[in-house]
Amino acid sequence: MDLNKLNELDFSNIGDWPGAVKAVAVLILCVAVGGAWYWFDTKAQIERLTAVEKKEQELRTTFETRQKKAANLEAYRQQLEEMRESFGAMLRQLPNKTEVAALLVDVSQTGLAAGLEFELFQPSGENLKDFYAELPIQIRVTGGYHEFGRFVSGLAALPRIVTIHDVAIDGPGEGRGAQPGGKLALKATVKTYRYLDETSLQ
Repeated sequence: MDLNKLNELDFSNIGDWPGAVKAVAVLILCVAVGGAWYWFDTKAQIERLTAVEKKEQELRTTFETRQKKAANLEAYRQQLEEMRESFGAMLRQLPNKTEVAALLVDVSQTGLAAGLEFELFQPSGENLKDFYAELPIQIRVTGGYHEFGRFVSGLAALPRIVTIHDVAIDGPGEGRGAQPGGKLALKATVKTYRYLDETSLQ
């Protein structure tokens, strides 16, 4: 085909164009229409489809997570109930205000039953915590290692919660609490706890 004849094409009479030129023109027109269709319509649809697919994946992940939680819901409820029972049992181990005096007697009786001699048994003021009060007792007792062991075991066996802190033991001839005749002196802080009821918290 003579390229110079392209300049002679009459756009008002496309039907008289040569077949090859018509084919090329139709091809260019199809590509232009297809490109415009993609740019103005299909591209936006593809972007929306991608966003919807991403959202679907997020929803699927959320659904699977919630499904797992729902499948274990009964186990969670049972575990929560067990925790409440355990917490209630622990609270019952904390004496109320009227039982603290009896608990102090139990602590001193435990030391005497273990064969210890009390030099100091001094309850201090209560320290208020979130839902309980802490009552520290400064003690100094004399005896042997075995008696000390029985005393600590006896405290652990009490039905109420009693803990022992800041333990210091002086041997014969050592420190202010040293005793002649081989006795040891044990100095410590014993702590008991009291549950704060609603009236105590106000």
